[in-house]
Amino acid sequence: MSLVDPDIETAPWERQREMDAPLYERQIAYLFAHSRFYARKLAEAGFSDPKSVGGLDDIARLPFTEKDELRRSRSTDEPIGTHLTARPDEIVRIYSTSGTTGTPSYIPLTAHDLDVWVRTSARSYGASGVSRGERLVSTYNAGPFVAGAAIDAFARLGLCHIPIGTGNTERLAAAIELLKPTAATTTPSYALHFIEWTRARSVDLARSSVKRLMVAGEPGGGEPAMRAKLEEGWGASVTEAMGIGDISISMWGECEAKQGMHFCGRGFIHFELIDPASGEAKEIVDGAEGELVLTHLVNRSAPLLRFRTRDHVRVSVGPCLCGRTAPRVRCIGRTDDMLIVRGVNVFPSAIREVVNEFAPLTTGALVIRPRASGVRQDPPLPVVVEAAEAADTAGLAEKIRARIRDKLIVATEVTIAPPGALPRSEWKSKLVEKVQ
Repeated sequence: MSLVDPDIETAPWERQREMDAPLYERQIAYLFAHSRFYARKLAEAGFSDPKSVGGLDDIARLPFTEKDELRRSRSTDEPIGTHLTARPDEIVRIYSTSGTTGTPSYIPLTAHDLDVWVRTSARSYGASGVSRGERLVSTYNAGPFVAGAAIDAFARLGLCHIPIGTGNTERLAAAIELLKPTAATTTPSYALHFIEWTRARSVDLARSSVKRLMVAGEPGGGEPAMRAKLEEGWGASVTEAMGIGDISISMWGECEAKQGMHFCGRGFIHFELIDPASGEAKEIVDGAEGELVLTHLVNRSAPLLRFRTRDHVRVSVGPCLCGRTAPRVRCIGRTDDMLIVRGVNVFPSAIREVVNEFAPLTTGALVIRPRASGVRQDPPLPVVVEAAEAADTAGLAEKIRARIRDKLIVATEVTIAPPGALPRSEWKSKLVEKVQ
């Protein structure tokens, strides 16, 4: 199994905090000197200078940074926001988010920051076991979005990269058939869609040249039923990666042991685990669950401090066969997608995992249609599940409803939709239709 930075990736994890501490203190001093956003935010929280903030052991005393705060700091004159710390001539790249909830967020990078991103992503994708000289086909949008930085990581790994981008399913099929890549990377949703697309055209995807499928961009690749469906349909080993555009791409990457995604941002990012409801810190121990909070340690363009990711994860610690020593996580879902049904927390991805247990009677496509706006919902929660072609759906809705009840302790109202009735995504699937 390949290691990009073996001395770092195999170093004892118990020493990581000691190594991060001086980086953190320098980053705090940098924020006070260069970030109007944090100089004001920390002053309002009672911290007047770096000395008053203290060291890494005191980080839980500091306020969180919310994505909406960053949005509010933007203006026509300052489209990136007041957390920008680099001079214009220092910035070598500016990525943007999709802007599905409003104006896109712009993410600047200095040459140093870009190199950090590439190293982090190379560690993440390298964990999957890909080897120098392999051909890899990707469906990430390499234009304005942060996933485009993965292209540089693929080059650093010595891969022959075949970028296809989104919306090019026929081109993807042709590239696999003619160029014979051994690895592919895409979102779980699109990987599932491509299985359906090839089957509809009598193409046996499982017999293609692709033997490694790396999925990222949304939860799902680590769900047992979803992974089994992807591995069967592609005839390939599936591993997953995870990042967040505001901080870094592909900070977490899964190795061939498939026991969760290793933290790959060592020396660049500090992560915490918190209770999403109370905000209280949680100990990073085996089996712990909570929301990831991330802090830049060496960023020079737009550093973030205690950024709430809204990613809800389960942590694994301890030795791994690959030799990496960092904790591993499995993303359960996003806390801002979570619904509460009569006191029970329900992640849409957990419902999808149950529905995938009913393959091949179902396609895996589903949508949750809450009756009320907001997080709290009265039971039963409406769920629409798409049936597969020629599937016997007699009693299927009741079986799915009962399984969701047994596994997730939540009452649902399951409706079966005909094949092809629910929308497909070439990027990320929306599992919940928000009430307007």
